[in-house]
Amino acid sequence: MTFTHEPLAQIVPAVRAALQRGEVALDVPDPDLGLGLYAGEAGPAGVHRPWAVWTDLADLLGAHLLTPERLAGGRVRLRLRPRQSGPDPDAAGYGAGGAWSRVDKLEDPVFLYTFVEALRRVDPPPGGRVLALGVNAGRELDALALALPGRVLEVVGVDLDLSALAAASARFPQGTFLQLDVNALPRPELGRFDLVLALSLLQSPGVRQDVLLAALRRHHLTPGGGLILGYPNARYRAGELSYGARMRNFARPDLSLLAADVSAARRGLHGRGFKVFVTGKYEVLVTAIPAGASTPTGLEAVWDVHAQPAASEPVTPQP
Repeated sequence: MTFTHEPLAQIVPAVRAALQRGEVALDVPDPDLGLGLYAGEAGPAGVHRPWAVWTDLADLLGAHLLTPERLAGGRVRLRLRPRQSGPDPDAAGYGAGGAWSRVDKLEDPVFLYTFVEALRRVDPPPGGRVLALGVNAGRELDALALALPGRVLEVVGVDLDLSALAAASARFPQGTFLQLDVNALPRPELGRFDLVLALSLLQSPGVRQDVLLAALRRHHLTPGGGLILGYPNARYRAGELSYGARMRNFARPDLSLLAADVSAARRGLHGRGFKVFVTGKYEVLVTAIPAGASTPTGLEAVWDVHAQPAASEPVTPQP
């Protein structure tokens, strides 16, 4: 299929119909040659569309965007392959034997960036305590060292699945991991924490966000402590993130419940003396710190490649 001056409104249905028959090849103007143009403006070889347009189109139509091939005349050949249908990652449960054990959220650049930023906003003190609810295999805990290099923290993770807790303990041996239903909180024996993490948890069946957040605020958060709450705004399809929160029996994303839950959390925390930030893309992060706390400066510094050691150099803890 060759496209030069056709509008996107014509391209989308044509590609969608072609994908019903299998892999599709598209010859289109090279996005590299139109850098700085807006999508739809005239470029050297036709209507310009950035790479993001084609990645979004592939996701919209349920296809993998394969490696492009450069052609003569300022054009490229894109190939879209239909995704193979398969069960969602949670079909086999959340334990070590399920597909969720293969998911590493820190390989999503937007999540990695915004999560590190959120951790630095909360800024738990040296020797502070971290509570991770629904910790699963504990992969996200690796971000603590990146956000707060050299800072020693006491980490407690809780989950219902014993196999997930075993994986988390093996991955993060300095932590403490307990089998616990978050609906059983508060638990006085846990004590109080300087940071509470609840990623992809609050919309789980049986969890009441308002009740859980009230228990955490009143019984498990230090006076200067903060929370980072994560709300999925995507699902995995054939190993790839597909944008947009899904509701049961809806064919397309619907953000109604996500927006309602995020708004309720933000409103409730703000009304109880917290400064609240909402960030993210595939997972929306609600970060709450005490209203009187100062936001740490230099949040970008951790991403300054000139300030980071080379991969082969040892990491020196920062004061």
